[in-house]
Amino acid sequence: MRKILLSFILSFLSFSISQAQKPVTPSSSEIFESIQKLNFLGSVLYIAAHPDDENTRLISYMSNHVKARTAYLSLTRGDGGQNLIGPEIRELLGVIRTQELLAARGVDGGEQLFTRANDFGYSKDPEETLAIWNKDAVLSDVVLAIRKFKPDIVINRFDHRTPGTTHGHHTSSAMLSFEAFDLANDKSAFPDLLKQASIWQPKRLFFNTNSWFYRSQEDFDKANKNNKLSFDIGVYYPLKGMSNNELASLASSQHLCQGFGRLSQRGTQKEYLEFLKGDALTNNDNIFEGIDTSWNRVKGGKAIGDILYAVENNFNFKNPSIHIPQLMEAYKLLQNIEDEHWKTQKTKELKSIIEMCAGLYLEASAEAPTSTPNQTVKINIEALNRSNQNIVIENIKQGDGKTVSKNLELKYNDSEKFETTYFISNNEAYTSPYWLNKKGTLGMYKVENRELIGLPETPKNVVIDFNLKINNVPITISKPVIYRYSKPDKGELYRPFEIIPEASAKISEKVIIFSNDKQRDIQVIVKAGRDNLEGFVEINHPKDWNVFPEKQKVNIVHKGEEQTVTFTIIPPKNQSEGYINPVVHVDDKTYTKELIEINYEHIPFQTVLLPSESKIVRLDIKKKGENIAYIAGAGDVVPESLQQIGYNVLTLNPVDINAETLSRFDAVVVGIRAYNVVENLEFKQQILFDFVANGGNMVVQYNTSRGLNINNIAPYPLKLSSDRVTDENTEVRFLNPTHPILNYPNKITQTDFEGWTQERGLYFPNSWDAKFTPILSMNDKNEKPKDGSLLVAKHGKGYYIYTGLSFFREFPEGVSGAYRLFANMLSIGKEDLKPASKLNN
Repeated sequence: MRKILLSFILSFLSFSISQAQKPVTPSSSEIFESIQKLNFLGSVLYIAAHPDDENTRLISYMSNHVKARTAYLSLTRGDGGQNLIGPEIRELLGVIRTQELLAARGVDGGEQLFTRANDFGYSKDPEETLAIWNKDAVLSDVVLAIRKFKPDIVINRFDHRTPGTTHGHHTSSAMLSFEAFDLANDKSAFPDLLKQASIWQPKRLFFNTNSWFYRSQEDFDKANKNNKLSFDIGVYYPLKGMSNNELASLASSQHLCQGFGRLSQRGTQKEYLEFLKGDALTNNDNIFEGIDTSWNRVKGGKAIGDILYAVENNFNFKNPSIHIPQLMEAYKLLQNIEDEHWKTQKTKELKSIIEMCAGLYLEASAEAPTSTPNQTVKINIEALNRSNQNIVIENIKQGDGKTVSKNLELKYNDSEKFETTYFISNNEAYTSPYWLNKKGTLGMYKVENRELIGLPETPKNVVIDFNLKINNVPITISKPVIYRYSKPDKGELYRPFEIIPEASAKISEKVIIFSNDKQRDIQVIVKAGRDNLEGFVEINHPKDWNVFPEKQKVNIVHKGEEQTVTFTIIPPKNQSEGYINPVVHVDDKTYTKELIEINYEHIPFQTVLLPSESKIVRLDIKKKGENIAYIAGAGDVVPESLQQIGYNVLTLNPVDINAETLSRFDAVVVGIRAYNVVENLEFKQQILFDFVANGGNMVVQYNTSRGLNINNIAPYPLKLSSDRVTDENTEVRFLNPTHPILNYPNKITQTDFEGWTQERGLYFPNSWDAKFTPILSMNDKNEKPKDGSLLVAKHGKGYYIYTGLSFFREFPEGVSGAYRLFANMLSIGKEDLKPASKLNN
């Protein structure tokens, strides 16, 4: 069973996830299912706020059981969350989660859409959300998605009627969908969008309800279900060798950076849809009731349907290629229908089916994974016909305007290979997520090209059109240029072919802290996008800072190589902060961006171009203690940040935690969510408490209240909650202003809580033992004070500190006050401590 499942997933992913996955010829059963979907002319749009909000069970059911064209519109790309698999946060995390969504759709058979809304972090009500997002702009994007996708059915994941009961983004997604349902058919609403898509009225709007939206399963069972559809989404698919809920589990498990890998489910499982508005149903069995989902739906479609239904009803699983003459006849008829929406969509589907039936392998692979503008690239072309049908390559037409005439007959299973050259013009855009090309706002991405709005990825421009004749019928199949290569320990690999700048530069440290006025050397790494790169690099800097020398020469012989140059940064005498950015000069051009590569095995290789800059902070900070042990959790830059202010930090593997090892340290810092994700840490907890009792300090950063792998997170009773303060500018009140943690060695004032980003903190404890002293009080608007953000308890000779303050977000932004407060947390009780010897890493 596992082998069948793996085979299905690999082949399905190859056709659905990425433009650069290894292609695998699908099985006959998969071709048959594609024909079934081809013969269903109905569509469903599922709408929610974030990656992982989508109900993969329902998306899979609509796509694979109902056979409807199904898409998920995620209003954001999930930039505001945490990352369990690596250091990427904010924009880069959004890139990862975008690809994980595409991977999930590759499994459940759906499509993926977005708006320009930016996930700015947790929001407690839709009023705040829609103010930060720019309601009209996001609403126009939802309307555009409906007009372009033209769904018959719209399904909201969340309830538009219950603001304040869940994430503000969640409720906002439902509110916007509810409003857009009618506006999509109103010519006076967002008339500028009519240049991209005509008006459209979906037939019905539903809310995908379940017991989660009620106080308990019992309350949900008692609720009136007269206006609710229900159906079993645990149906079994013999052609796939798995059930729908098994398939859905695999889809949701693609969200690895959110820790969504989970066991598969199977068996009967009910799903509920509450009717909200549109054409009422006369029964609760079929959401497409009254909607013609056959080929009769379109003018001229009957003749096409007569052909394609016959193919479906008499499908030859042993030799699908025998259906190609019928498919080509249907293809010709399809090109003559007037309905452009169905013509475009079904032509795309039918081309794919023809290609699959013929076992047609068409590939355009570049000699290298990247190129710069104004370069010529060699492309290797491979074409293979694994059927007995007559297929001829008349020519290939390239995106650079070049046409290569071939008139080449593809004989059965006879691979044809030839080369061509492709000129990358000076006007070719660099490969990077389109929504990151321009600086946006806290709540919105800026997208100047309106044709790109809603797309999951930047379209590939380096494309080869294979102009074919199949049984004398002209047909064009387009393939983006990719890069195919191999590694001895990995085998054959694929990655996208990408256009990059001829030079890029980065400073490895994104925040550089100067705890005094001593000068410091920094390194700028310049990377060549082409051979024989010559020029110089300089650093832009604030006026009260100095940089020496003014410029450094760059001379790199080979493409892909890097050169590191060193500059000395001289800070001012007094506290100051600003930004520095390297500028590379090559001939008469300047380059100011950093080339970032994201490489995880579960998603395609990603290249991101972002402005190259680092924050520099001249910080008035004092500290006690030298050596810090760090226990990694879900991933943050706290160790690197503490090193910036002069601490010696050593990351400990939990298996290495023992009394002797800990005796070398002044304090232990536990990373975010460590007690959620590090399973064996609970067995070391008493050793850590003993370390505190013997005079050490232990700082535990936030953990989620759900999924704890431990019962005693602290030496005294302490209960975590979901309390959080999302307004990063809200007032912070000092409950114990004379407490040492606010006074030594740095005097903490209200100024230290200025400039915080995204939030104050999250998952604060809401009850604790009397031995704990609460230090701070804060709350969001119209909420009661929350006093659990920073709790300190004396335990033996040392101190145990629990904090839900979001240091993991503030450190990467160089927030001075966050560093000063954290230094106090590590220094408490260390007034008489003598300097320790430096650790050997």
